[in-house]
Amino acid sequence: MSEPAHAVAARAVEIRRVTVDDPLVEPLLRELTHEYTSRYGPAGQVEMTRYPADAFAEPHGLLLLLLEDGGPVAGGAYKRYDEHTAELKRMWTASAHRRRGLARRVLAELERAALAAGYRRIFLTTGPLQPEARGLYLAAGYTPLFDVTADPVAIGPLPFEKHLFH
Repeated sequence: MSEPAHAVAARAVEIRRVTVDDPLVEPLLRELTHEYTSRYGPAGQVEMTRYPADAFAEPHGLLLLLLEDGGPVAGGAYKRYDEHTAELKRMWTASAHRRRGLARRVLAELERAALAAGYRRIFLTTGPLQPEARGLYLAAGYTPLFDVTADPVAIGPLPFEKHLFH
């Protein structure tokens, strides 16, 4: 007998701070690399190797995962952009777990952690071929730093910001 939908939705999700070399991060890295290369070609692979692992390590960065039944279902990270700004990177939800609000939860956790770490602003860019990411950031109160009426492909990377408050 399968679980009712509300039971699955109510399942406990653990939030865990991890480092890039933690084996639990492997699905995030693998799926993100696949997503990026599927959408952007070789540039997607370049993006995934662009930053050293310690860029996402505390105290200036953070990588966190949402775990369900011990396995990663979503995650994301930030790194130091400047003294007052964290840059959001590596937002991911496992393909089998999308449309459950997990990315919003990761985003909220990263915002709280960045504020606690002393950052007052979050900056990010998302790719023009990721409409779901664009929608997430707009819905979560991020300010687009581009013309939202323009063709995203003509713009290139889409920058956003959000000011953090206690």
